[in-house]
Amino acid sequence: MKVQNRSFHGNGKNGTIGTESGESGTASRRSFIHGLGAGFGSLALEGILQAENPASSHLTKALPHIAPKAKSCIFLFMFGGPSQLDLFDYKPELQKRDGQTFQNEFRRNTLTKAVLQASRRTFRQHGQSGLWCSDALPHLSRHMDKLAVIHSLHSDSFAHGSALLNMNTGRAIQGHPSVGAWVSYGLGSMNRNLPAYVVMLDPRGGPTTGSPNWSSGYMPASYQGTVLRTQGAPVLNLNPPDGISREMQRNQIDLAQFFNQRHQKERPNNSELEARIESYELAFRLQMTAPEALDIESETTSIQSLYGIDDPKGSHKLTVGPEPFGRQCLIARRMVERGVRFVQIYSGGGAAGGQNSWDGHHGIEENLEIHCPEIDKPIAGLLQDLDQRGLLEETLVVWGGEFGRQPVSETFNTGGKPGGRDHNPLGFTYWMAGGGVKAGTRYGETDELGERAVVNPHHLRDLHATILHQMGLDHSRLTYPYAGLDQRLTGVEVEAEVIRGLIA
Repeated sequence: MKVQNRSFHGNGKNGTIGTESGESGTASRRSFIHGLGAGFGSLALEGILQAENPASSHLTKALPHIAPKAKSCIFLFMFGGPSQLDLFDYKPELQKRDGQTFQNEFRRNTLTKAVLQASRRTFRQHGQSGLWCSDALPHLSRHMDKLAVIHSLHSDSFAHGSALLNMNTGRAIQGHPSVGAWVSYGLGSMNRNLPAYVVMLDPRGGPTTGSPNWSSGYMPASYQGTVLRTQGAPVLNLNPPDGISREMQRNQIDLAQFFNQRHQKERPNNSELEARIESYELAFRLQMTAPEALDIESETTSIQSLYGIDDPKGSHKLTVGPEPFGRQCLIARRMVERGVRFVQIYSGGGAAGGQNSWDGHHGIEENLEIHCPEIDKPIAGLLQDLDQRGLLEETLVVWGGEFGRQPVSETFNTGGKPGGRDHNPLGFTYWMAGGGVKAGTRYGETDELGERAVVNPHHLRDLHATILHQMGLDHSRLTYPYAGLDQRLTGVEVEAEVIRGLIA
């Protein structure tokens, strides 16, 4: 897919404003005004042409490689690493051997003697599928027949920063495009009046490593995620100041765009400038579309209640309750309903290592008490709402974090205090719903204690390949030239594979 750069052609040669004879390169007032008029006309004409021919903009809809199962993706990211052993991956042998000493790989190739720690949650099989879910997620457990659960993912890093980047961009270092950027690049936008890629953060803060998790990397900056704020106005400075009419603002933007595009013509590889031009136009359109798209107060009371928006906050001092995540899930539904390609919502925020995220070093039970009620009813409501509107079959919902947790009681990072669980990239759980996945599926296994993937193990690059596949993109053909290589989300060193056992 070739990225198209816009260029501006003014009155004079080589895109410059023309000059009258004898003025030696300095524009006269007459020619300057004439050039501005021509510039505004060109901008207006370009807008008309793009409306009639969306393919003229690299952010508009593109053709998929294969027949897509999903039009949009909602990625629910549990920052910190949720404990699969206390939520979805039931291990009877771990329950039996609670308290026994175990040789544990607590960091890559580093073994230590540790004490096995059984889950304190009660597990049951649910629905016709019989998929396991603990009592930590009572609302979501009623929707297990909608899920395709993979228990055998593994990744490369034990550390939050690199593991987050690995899960979000396919690489453990900064500078590479995120999953949402690849989807936007491959498919474009279905709605030019809304961002193709939206990110919503936890009110406690963003994840470790921050914006590189939703950046466009070496692609044009226009493919990066647009962050919607969780408190106050979702988009800052969207509305014009008092006394400035929409027509006046349009004129101001046209003037700025004239100089931006003139400047860009001399710097065609400056993607930041191209993104600035795109952002001005998008911001102008968002003034009309964003208030309606983000207005969850227009939803019925019963719908808001379905997402837990009116539920009590809870007593723990660190909890924010279900209201913030519920609002974000409802906004996500409204976004995909209006053609947004990729929405990512983060649960857990701020510095890693504390109970403010899913990083349960200092007590897994307390961690579950804080975070499970925050996401349980909102996610259940999202799945039900998408389903009843006929949107679930065309929306891929993905749930998981940067890694899972260990089957032993952690003391390394807690000053000897037991009860927590350390990071575990050797075997962890993700689930998907809608978007053509095989509902009610259990795929892959960790070992009998839940430490590492042993049956149908898949690297996270295979998860990425599967997400792209469901969106109609072949991961091996979705490439971008950079540093002498045709770069891919799934990397160029090892071939990825689509996880066929998850696909209907």
